[in-house]
Amino acid sequence: MQEQLSRGSYECMVCCDNIRHEAAVWSCANCFHIFHLRCIKQWARSSLGEGQDVGWRCPACQNVTYQVPNQYRCFCGKVRDPQFQPGETAHSCGEVCNRKRGGDCTHRCIILCHPGPCPPCNAVVTRTCDCGNERKSVRCGQITRFKCEKVCGKDLNCGLHKCQQVCHSGDCLPCDATVQQECYGGHKKREVVCGTEEALLISFSCGQQCHKTLGCGNHVCEEPCHPGDCGLCPLLPQQVTHCCCGQTPLGELDVPQRNGCLDPLPTCDKTCNKPLPCGPADDPHKCQQKCHEGLCGDCEGITELTCVCGANKKEFSCKELAQFTASEPFKCERRCNKKRMCGRHKCNETCCTRDVHICELTCGRPLNCKQHKCEELCHRGNCKPCLQASFEELTCRCGAEVIYPPVPCGTPPPSCHKLCTRRHNCEHPVRHTCHSDELCPPCTELVQKPCMGDHELRKNVPCHMTDISCGRQCGKALPCGQHKCQKPCHKGVCLSSGETCKQPCSKKRPDCGHPCGAPCHADSSDCPGGPCKAQMEIKCACGNRSAQTQCQAGSGLSTEIAQFQRLTVQAMASGGSGQDLDISSLTQQKKNTQRQLECDANCALRERNRRLALALEIQNPDLDAKLSGPKYSDFLKETCRKFPAFVAKVEKALADLVQNAKQSKQPSRSYAFPSMNRDQRRLVHELAEAYGCETQSYDYEPNKNVVATAHRSEEKQTTTVLVKEKEREKPDIDYFDFSQK
Repeated sequence: MQEQLSRGSYECMVCCDNIRHEAAVWSCANCFHIFHLRCIKQWARSSLGEGQDVGWRCPACQNVTYQVPNQYRCFCGKVRDPQFQPGETAHSCGEVCNRKRGGDCTHRCIILCHPGPCPPCNAVVTRTCDCGNERKSVRCGQITRFKCEKVCGKDLNCGLHKCQQVCHSGDCLPCDATVQQECYGGHKKREVVCGTEEALLISFSCGQQCHKTLGCGNHVCEEPCHPGDCGLCPLLPQQVTHCCCGQTPLGELDVPQRNGCLDPLPTCDKTCNKPLPCGPADDPHKCQQKCHEGLCGDCEGITELTCVCGANKKEFSCKELAQFTASEPFKCERRCNKKRMCGRHKCNETCCTRDVHICELTCGRPLNCKQHKCEELCHRGNCKPCLQASFEELTCRCGAEVIYPPVPCGTPPPSCHKLCTRRHNCEHPVRHTCHSDELCPPCTELVQKPCMGDHELRKNVPCHMTDISCGRQCGKALPCGQHKCQKPCHKGVCLSSGETCKQPCSKKRPDCGHPCGAPCHADSSDCPGGPCKAQMEIKCACGNRSAQTQCQAGSGLSTEIAQFQRLTVQAMASGGSGQDLDISSLTQQKKNTQRQLECDANCALRERNRRLALALEIQNPDLDAKLSGPKYSDFLKETCRKFPAFVAKVEKALADLVQNAKQSKQPSRSYAFPSMNRDQRRLVHELAEAYGCETQSYDYEPNKNVVATAHRSEEKQTTTVLVKEKEREKPDIDYFDFSQK
């Protein structure tokens, strides 16, 4: 610091400018940093201006100062506005510092005025150890206290024992030796810590009866264990002035005079009426026996007791009250449902009288280290951090990075930026860094791997991926020898242990030629019998009607019954006279014929239309159409006369739409016409209605267009083309220009 000040290179922390020789400075008395006087004034005023009435803080050490500096003084503080002298430290007075060093040192600094703290004192002084048993000469600034290796030996607080600790500072600890005490009556003994208040007592009361022999020599003391001598015998003649119940003086009784404590006590004829320990506290039960000597007998009454928590009351016979004492009072069976202080558990104590329910269970929740559990009593909030630590070095997996002990429990291994050095399953270059996870990240290099069924070699597959499926059908031969596996590409065997092929048999039936269809039965050579359930299409004689039905070939007896039912009434009548009936031709004919539907009225209509079209020489007639075609509006007819090409184009689009809807598997098909003007859209709407289509206009002018939709189930479909029909008719409305939008 002195060299920097002399060279003028010391930097002010406020303005970050170098402090020159001629500049006024101020030095902090706590950290000894040096600042420009003007800078520190501005710093102090700005801090006080922000509401810090208690002082301002040093920019370097944050030490609070209560006065704003306003004088430029040397470092030792003796000279104001010191002048710089070449060869001396800048901002110093050049005289002896003479400042106090503080602490236990009583000597002053003897070097010249200097910045920073004063050096340690080199004077030789005599120091005493902490226990005062040893003295030695040391440098004043070297050590202030030292300890010897001897036992302290000072008197402890009890005044009986000596401190056995090795030389220590401060007061000695209280005496922790144990002493034995005997009660006043000599019945019990106890051990107490010597340095406690109990140890100051010579003896104690155990609470039992004294049982010392009284002065009469005949009785013992019945008082609780007590210090000092026992009193007089309470049965001495001078001590007894009333009868046993205490209600009648002896002077009123006609009894002989008692001469000793062994003489019987006089009794009266009154009821005893001594209070018993049962009954209410404000009105206890009284003894109902006649005045008697000795203790009163058991009470025959009933006492109502309130439980400790005060929630329940119960009546007991006075004889049963002996089971309840101050240490074991009457408690009810009511369980406390209040939450304990932890907020997690209920009190559940019977007859609870606590105001604060402290949870006495162990917390047991895992700590932040995830390795240990909280061993404190169950509490609210988060558990404290794990305080256990390891004194072994914690390294990364490769050992390049190290955390030196002590290592707090739960500390993760240090992060390492070197490549992982573990052994990997593949030979591709490692691209991930050293880590502490059990498994390395999967290798993502793109390679070629065969699929599980060896159908193809898949490309661009990440190296870590296994069991790749190409999605194709497996196609491997099954154990039955007739079928192939139809599962998607998979690994392992096609059929698990005990599983059999369930695919339908593909052998052709001899009676109909359809596949067998029964579950695979490769273990048997013949297919099982029964009717064929294959779906087949049957038609009527003209081919107009068709339907799907089961083949039923090979149904056995049911087929023969159907054949015999075909016998006509005349054949049965002819055979009713007892003559033989030849049915071989009938059954043979049945075997050679195929099943077919019967023709209906639509078939007859179609046949009539076919003949009519043949007679009229109509090319490609629509045999399903009725004789009367649709009735077109005058607007359609006139438009067709003026713009036959446009109408023909619309009709072709609608006809194709209807035909596509019939052949489609979808319930409907749609077609969007291009943008048209209003009259053209009207033409499409009306013409689509004749073809059984639905229409809807979309968008806005001038881009408005029509979308037509034909349903597969719609039967209203025209067969007469408007253009051809209009060629045979004469227009019946005036001509108008249709081409204008």
